[in-house]
Amino acid sequence: MHFLAALDQIKGIRCVLGLHESIVTGAADGYYRLSGKPAVTLLHLAPGLANGLSNLHNAKKANSGILNIVGEHATYHLKYDAPLSGDIEGVARPMSHWVKTSTSADTVANDAALAAGIAKEKSGQIATLILPADVSWLKTEVEAPPVEPKPLRKVEASVVQAIAKVIHQDKNAVLLLGGAALRGKALEFAGKIAEKTGCRILSEGQNARIERGHGRVSVDRLPFDVRAAQEVLKGTEHLILVGAKVPIAFFAYPNLSSLLTPESCATLTLATHEDQVERALEDLMLELGAHHSLHKTSVFAQGPMPFGRVNSDSLGQFLGACLPENAIVVDEAVSTGRGFFKPTEHARAHDWLNSMGSSLGYALPVAIGCAIAKPDRPVIALVGDGSAMFSVQALWTMARENLNIKVLIFANHAYKILKNELVSVGLESPTQTALSMLTLNSPTLDWVSMAKAHGVEGFKVDSIEALVKTFNHCLTQTGTQLIQIEM
Repeated sequence: MHFLAALDQIKGIRCVLGLHESIVTGAADGYYRLSGKPAVTLLHLAPGLANGLSNLHNAKKANSGILNIVGEHATYHLKYDAPLSGDIEGVARPMSHWVKTSTSADTVANDAALAAGIAKEKSGQIATLILPADVSWLKTEVEAPPVEPKPLRKVEASVVQAIAKVIHQDKNAVLLLGGAALRGKALEFAGKIAEKTGCRILSEGQNARIERGHGRVSVDRLPFDVRAAQEVLKGTEHLILVGAKVPIAFFAYPNLSSLLTPESCATLTLATHEDQVERALEDLMLELGAHHSLHKTSVFAQGPMPFGRVNSDSLGQFLGACLPENAIVVDEAVSTGRGFFKPTEHARAHDWLNSMGSSLGYALPVAIGCAIAKPDRPVIALVGDGSAMFSVQALWTMARENLNIKVLIFANHAYKILKNELVSVGLESPTQTALSMLTLNSPTLDWVSMAKAHGVEGFKVDSIEALVKTFNHCLTQTGTQLIQIEM
């Protein structure tokens, strides 16, 4: 409460209320992905922090910088084991890079400055600062200057030269891009390298943010399906990681390898997320003499507007044709959206965000953070109905803040991805008991009513023609709208 009261005295801080801690932590993730600056979350004791952990998991996988402020009982009150008492540091550690409890009012300023600096390091980290109540309410005269984060590492010239030599020798080498390699100049440098040498560029299957569409370098991403991903990488002798990790299967499956690369493939690292990725790609481009190459970019090409039945293919065509200029696409379409990437390759320029940690309930909160970071750009949230139920309270914050978000709910009334996984692990004839745990049709979720209850205008469509008309109408409106798409 004293921290909250202090916000009235400090100018320049925008306070955004979420109705569940996972909304707050997810919004902080989205804010960092678009702004490159950490947001601060305010959570309450161990249970409040625990409620926010799922989206802190996603943020940590995406290398997003976040500073969590977590309230704690007064230091002298802890010995009584009050109902809300818990091991906050123990709860925080798995989803934080740095955890500390301030022990006196005189240490708070330095602790907070250090936490803010750590949140900015290594392309983004999660710092959790725990503030006991008496530490917050006691007086202090101590102030602290900002703590500058440690700079990203420069990749050694010998590493760049060794990888350039490999690419010269192996025209079938693959650059696997992730993180900062998928944006701005870094992506252009990768495009020039590919154009000059003939090597392929791919992105990881899930990405924190990738710049795509008209005027950007086109990059295919590794498929989710294990066999399809292995087919894409078939014959690869050298896989070069640039801000990416070694590609592995999402789950383990009977009789399938966890690694997606061929057994004979050698994996090399040009740069990790802790390195100067853009500089490393520029150095590699210069070493290969590719700086004069004209990298190929995507050109917007609006094909025929899809019509008829709603399915993954027609939805992909719809997005490719109708995404507005400079859209921010927050993708949690899960099973429905696996085919969206290719048909949106030549859409208008846009950013595409995936859930790196795949904890459900990511898209709606992340969309909030994106819209706050970039209020002049439309945010399109693509969400399955099952996933959206994990963070439905986010709609209220969208309405309260009057954010420019268009929510598309793919209502297949099931946890369809889990049905697919049953087949993938060899259970092709599940019982009714198992299937009943994967369906959402008894009762059927009414998203138009839920949107209205949270202050958001909602629509329901069951054809592509109706979707196109409704979506284009929503793009002309201010604030947030929701479209329930019957699958």
